[in-house]
Amino acid sequence: MIVQLTGTLVEVLPSHVVIDVGGVGYELGVSATTAASLPAVGEAGVTVLTRMLVKENSVELYGFATREERAVFDKLVAVSGVGPKLALAVLSTFSPATLASIVTLQDEGRMAQVPGVGRKKAQRLLVELQDVFAKDAILRGLVGMSEPAAGQSKVPDTSQSVTEEATAALLSMGFSPQETEIALDGHEEAGAVTVEKAIQFALKRIGGNL
Repeated sequence: MIVQLTGTLVEVLPSHVVIDVGGVGYELGVSATTAASLPAVGEAGVTVLTRMLVKENSVELYGFATREERAVFDKLVAVSGVGPKLALAVLSTFSPATLASIVTLQDEGRMAQVPGVGRKKAQRLLVELQDVFAKDAILRGLVGMSEPAAGQSKVPDTSQSVTEEATAALLSMGFSPQETEIALDGHEEAGAVTVEKAIQFALKRIGGNL
């Protein structure tokens, strides 16, 4: 199993990259997000995380800039009816953190913005991914769904961490720092003491023009 490659970038396109490792060129399918994060062609010593998918008649490699993106890809392709192409389309549309927020909020409208995902498929993806994000440690961390240590009861996140994580999630959705600050103002007093509830609180305020 090939899980990582380090070499010289030969080609970088929104849909794939080619990396030369010891004279062997590897073509990797990538999201537009990963492609945009890579250095210029010709750069040596570039490391790309990978996932190898073995099919009946082919072996395909996919590349990722972060562990979080690779973890999301793994979960997406495990969903019935979702292949690598659609998984990369999702990751080209949303960052892992933004997708985590969309899944948490079960936001069908935003999920349906992914090319190739209609309303019905968006609904099914959200339902299936909700449980996945709750159980996977890497993905759970994207929206602050931390598990309590053994023998401890789960307590609300501190107000500072909730505000910081909710702010990061809203900024990743495209809201300005000023909009985010105003939208989150008063979330503690309203009882929104977890990241998920704080985001919901802010989005409702934004939807209501604050």
